[in-house]
Amino acid sequence: MTGSPLSHLRFSSAQSRGRRYPEPEHSYRDPFQRDRDRIIHARAFRRLENKTQVFAPGLSDHFRNRLTHTIEVSQIARTVACVLGLNEDLTEALALVHDVGHPPFAHSGEEALDLEMQRYGERFNHNVQSLRLVDSLERRYPRFPGLNLTFEVREGIVKHSRDLTRGESPALDQYLPELRPPVEAQLIDLADEVAYNAADLDDAYEAGLLSPEQIAAEVPLYADILETVETSFPGATERERFQESVRHLIDGLVSGLIDGTVAASLGSGAADAEAVRHLPARVAHFTASAAATSRELKRFLHGHVYSSEALAEDRRQSMERLAAMFAHLMAHPELMPRAEEEEETKPQHRAVCDYIAGMTDGYFQRTYTTLLG
Repeated sequence: MTGSPLSHLRFSSAQSRGRRYPEPEHSYRDPFQRDRDRIIHARAFRRLENKTQVFAPGLSDHFRNRLTHTIEVSQIARTVACVLGLNEDLTEALALVHDVGHPPFAHSGEEALDLEMQRYGERFNHNVQSLRLVDSLERRYPRFPGLNLTFEVREGIVKHSRDLTRGESPALDQYLPELRPPVEAQLIDLADEVAYNAADLDDAYEAGLLSPEQIAAEVPLYADILETVETSFPGATERERFQESVRHLIDGLVSGLIDGTVAASLGSGAADAEAVRHLPARVAHFTASAAATSRELKRFLHGHVYSSEALAEDRRQSMERLAAMFAHLMAHPELMPRAEEEEETKPQHRAVCDYIAGMTDGYFQRTYTTLLG
């Protein structure tokens, strides 16, 4: 592929709807570069270093955490944006912020918090929590609450993985629920899919939960890759051949994302970034073969990794402890840190939810031990 096939769909910072609290332009950074830098300096971003991705660190020092996963998503998304001629800075900001709302203990923590919030007629969703963090919970600047990010980054936080329906949440109706987000935002969920499929294979191999032959038996593309690698590197160790095969797998999925998005975008007839918003469907897609491989990988990982006995006990214990912590703090709100003056009016269950969601795994364990033994 030559040139920048989708440069006509690039979302320019000059098109931005701006910030909630107007600020003067920076002398040498455009708005999306400033958003990226604010995200990196946020406390919520730093906390990702001690939040579980899939595997708790007890078995190995080499497992991904939520921060290293985020870096991998950013690398993939920015590569795709560069090849397509899209806005790399907007793409990078969206990739870096996409997981900052995750609670401790990966998806089991999110499920547990959601169950607790349902008791009070509300829900917990990490994308919405990410928006709350950048809009109000982060406190770094004297002129405004939150990070005061551009509209497009805040929109992408809640729309990168799905379209919104008007009325589903009054707080989200301002983010153009009838319209598609820019292509840059549409890329994030698929870049995330590439990153976690490959990384979870790698970490599960490190944990001894699978072999290359097991993957090959259920994922035809991987079988072809593994055969090529074994023929090309007969003297390499199994670990080296496995790492090489995962590298080629990532390359194939990223190429499928690039080719699929080009085909769908050009086929849509969209002339510019604004036209993308008014299309009936998204244009970021895998090719049919890459989409099939991604589905096969997810099915394999669910069957051999996510539902494995090795993770089931950690998941059960994490959910039980989080529920116990939630109940204890509801009964003893004085045990939580004193809220900022602006935050004192929110319901107690929301304050407890925000406090727990912001914890790292390590801080949760220390606090649980102190409060509940």
